[in-house]
Amino acid sequence: MRREILINVSHGETRAVMLEDGRLVEIHIEREAHQSVAGNIYKGRVENVLPGMQAAFVDIGLERNAFLYLADAPLYVDAREQDGETETVDVLPRRPRRSKLREGQEVLVQVVKDPIGTKGARVVTHPTLPGRYLVLAPSTEYVGISRRIADEAERNRLKAIARRIRPKGMGLIVRTVAEGREEAELEADLRFLMKVWDRVVQKSRRASAPALLYRDHDLIYRLVRDVFNEDLARVVIDARAEYQKVLELAESLVGPSIRSRVELYQGERPLFEAHGVEAELERALDRRVWLGCGGYLVIDRTEAFTSIDVNTGRYIGTTSLADTVLRTNLEAAVEIARQIRLRDLGGIILVDFIDMDRKEDRDQVLARLIAELARDRTRTHVLGFTRLGLVEMTRKKVREDLYAVLQKPCPYCQGSGRVLSEATTAHKIEREIRRLARSSDAEAMLVATHPSVAAQVIGVGGANLRRLESETGKIIYVRGSDDVHIEEMRVVTVGSRREVEQMALPVKEGQVVDLEVEEPHVSNPRDGIARLEGYVVDIEGGGPHVGQRLRVEITKVFRTYAKGRVVSAT
Repeated sequence: MRREILINVSHGETRAVMLEDGRLVEIHIEREAHQSVAGNIYKGRVENVLPGMQAAFVDIGLERNAFLYLADAPLYVDAREQDGETETVDVLPRRPRRSKLREGQEVLVQVVKDPIGTKGARVVTHPTLPGRYLVLAPSTEYVGISRRIADEAERNRLKAIARRIRPKGMGLIVRTVAEGREEAELEADLRFLMKVWDRVVQKSRRASAPALLYRDHDLIYRLVRDVFNEDLARVVIDARAEYQKVLELAESLVGPSIRSRVELYQGERPLFEAHGVEAELERALDRRVWLGCGGYLVIDRTEAFTSIDVNTGRYIGTTSLADTVLRTNLEAAVEIARQIRLRDLGGIILVDFIDMDRKEDRDQVLARLIAELARDRTRTHVLGFTRLGLVEMTRKKVREDLYAVLQKPCPYCQGSGRVLSEATTAHKIEREIRRLARSSDAEAMLVATHPSVAAQVIGVGGANLRRLESETGKIIYVRGSDDVHIEEMRVVTVGSRREVEQMALPVKEGQVVDLEVEEPHVSNPRDGIARLEGYVVDIEGGGPHVGQRLRVEITKVFRTYAKGRVVSAT
């Protein structure tokens, strides 16, 4: 199996995909405005304890309090010192004792699940620090070996090494990539982790809750640490700074041999477009997924679980009904495993394969599904067929799935469906503008999109638009229009600067126009906002006249909006 990673870096967003034998199987997206907090360690304060739910809510400085199961509150939080009226908690107490959490108590917690929907982050009080080969567990005393290391002799060898180097009073987990590594390499990784933990301890002693003590690394670092190995065929990156970063990280974490497999992409077409990934990403959110045989899957998400239904579709087979069903189900099992990884589905998953009468057929399909899921780095547990003929499985849920990252509840259907978020559409439009700029000799262009998306494309004070113009060498006008779907962009015109400007700017200084005040200005309610063909007019003193039509004199004209003053009411 040939494994490749493609990394696309753009302003405010990093996207990385994994390909196996040329097929897209994983997508990771990290944005500056919405970074994951999973893996972060905080010093938090217990806000309230709910004995009936066996849970506590902890303030860690995020928008919503984190959720802590009392069963996850370990034996290591009850060593306390009194300092006047302030109660503090040692990070590493001398005497482990089970505690009863109390309101106001400070605890060291680590996020194991990002905030999802209306739920706050899930936290535990036994932190772990992942390295390249080891995971350090400072508050436990055990040695664990990755289940993916199958060779029993190798497992025993690594277990013996881990027991020798394990710090007193702490635990170690040996990761899959440690297979075949020498003791010196594991010791070096452990020294690095101990230094990180020492910094966490020192910071905890100085900080007052809520406080961030440790932030997990960014997407590129995590990929190098967790995914890069000798089986990786190549890594392609389209940004020089990140390319240099990956080279340095790969050499220090993996070894110099992998440098030759890291490439800087400098092609004319965008990296994802050149490798067909952009089109795959568009299909990754489709409800219906077609199989090569002509059958298809239907994937539906609910609050409680995800259901996957298998259908024969256009496939009619060649021999018997049982053979047709088996072949469809076997191909579906492979595609289901891929879609689960691609969409990062978590929680309970129910699969409704086409009914099979023979037990040996069901066993064959189940074995194929389990074998394909074995490639997934996220833990999945397949329970088998239920009495109703459904396959039950669970997959660990750490962060928001692909739907939540790329979409938001649809404002057009009151949340019964979903559309792309403004941020996702804005990035998509930027890529489309770059593509148009490469294929056109025109000096300028005017594009229209939904007003909320236009605001993101333009940026604060026009910063994003100026950057886009610098990158493309074109003069770009962006018009907000409610008539354009929130996921779409319409090219109004391309041509010379003068031609486009005349169409993009529907008013001139000194012109008097009749406008309806639609809403007060966001930052200055005294002013009102009106729109003319999607072009924004900021009316001085128009705030109290929302819903009224006014005669307005245009005083200043800018590329993205105009200013005006009230002449009279109409």
